[in-house]
Amino acid sequence: MSRPLGRHEHGQNFLVDPAVPAALTAVAARWSPRPLLELGAGDGALTAALLRLGRPVTAIELDPHRVVRLRQRFGDTVRVHRGDLTRERLDRPVDVVSNVPYALTTPLLRRLLGAPRWAHALLLLQWEVARKRAAVGGTTALTARWWPWFEFRLHDRVPARAFRPVPSVDGGVLEIVRREHPLVSGPVRPYQRLVDSVFTGRGRGVVDVVGRRFGRDVAGRWAAECGVDRRALPRDLGPGQWAELHARARS
Repeated sequence: MSRPLGRHEHGQNFLVDPAVPAALTAVAARWSPRPLLELGAGDGALTAALLRLGRPVTAIELDPHRVVRLRQRFGDTVRVHRGDLTRERLDRPVDVVSNVPYALTTPLLRRLLGAPRWAHALLLLQWEVARKRAAVGGTTALTARWWPWFEFRLHDRVPARAFRPVPSVDGGVLEIVRREHPLVSGPVRPYQRLVDSVFTGRGRGVVDVVGRRFGRDVAGRWAAECGVDRRALPRDLGPGQWAELHARARS
């Protein structure tokens, strides 16, 4: 069991329930064996579990005192570096695992999703944030902007009592998988501009918004062929419907 040291910064909550690292490791064990990059290693509760997979592990931690403790604990079995998880290079063929400080969730997600080459990410976030990113109950613009390139999967809910200090909300495990074959070809920005324009556009539902933006004929054919209800909102669309809308708008 890991016990927190020092200051509680950036909304960082340390795992004290050994069942949680075991559950995260069970998900990571399904991936093809790549080196593991742990962002925000803290006291090493998750690091120790990841080592059992038999893969090279690199742990990034900002607190210099914890860096020393991690090196003492794991020796040569883990590469421990002092660094800021929001600035760490993510352009390597690795899988990413992180118990994310809640205050850094959005900047880390943006940096992660914009980075090339990594294949899988397993993130412990606030429960409601994990649900939103996985489009449970409707998607958000952030998820829709990256859906053609990534799958978002919601796993276990983690009770607040599994952390110290105990946060005011439960955590949730979000898995992000890079698609082998993207749903959209070409550069990212034109597609993302389309998503933003639809989410912020005026209209009585997404079909009306698309019709005002790209023409009634385009909207009508897209809705009919992709099964989009006239009363649907942008939050109701799936990844394939967004990708098809982009293809029709581009043509």
